[in-house]
Amino acid sequence: MLLIPTIIKEIETVLSQVKENQLQNIAGQLQKAKRIFVNGEGRSGLMAKSFAMRLMHLGATVYVVGETITPSIEEGDLLVAISGSGTTKNVVWTAEKTNSLGCSVVAVTTNPESALAQAATTVLHVPAATKYRRENELKTIQPLGSLFDQCAHLVFDTLCLLYSALTQVDHDAAFGRHSNLE
Repeated sequence: MLLIPTIIKEIETVLSQVKENQLQNIAGQLQKAKRIFVNGEGRSGLMAKSFAMRLMHLGATVYVVGETITPSIEEGDLLVAISGSGTTKNVVWTAEKTNSLGCSVVAVTTNPESALAQAATTVLHVPAATKYRRENELKTIQPLGSLFDQCAHLVFDTLCLLYSALTQVDHDAAFGRHSNLE
């Protein structure tokens, strides 16, 4: 078995089930949000941070929940919460708290019936395998939640592409916001 072609096929299988019109809807929500907050734990949290970084390059006011410079969330703000299982306690609690404050929550998860999905105003279903290997999850050769995290990264990059089209931010403008302290 060739590993890279197998992994690519797994990713294609998952992403072919993600609805483009839903991504366009979420990109519109991102554009309309006063500020964007992202939240996740573990590798999914790293995908959230990479998403926040790219949104910053595209001109969004964006924060990572839990960082020392993250302000309180307010009306008009939007939270993007990511958890493969949809049960990660910190992520679910943050989504519930955000919802109780009247702010929008976009949940990115494999489980549209999860606690995270229930706390969200919009659910982006990414039907990949998680570390729990539930009966209805896609089979994968990869360990833990690798397939979900890979797909989430590509979904987030697609959202950024849609967002940049809506906000008319091109490569040169994004590059102007890229770190120059390297």
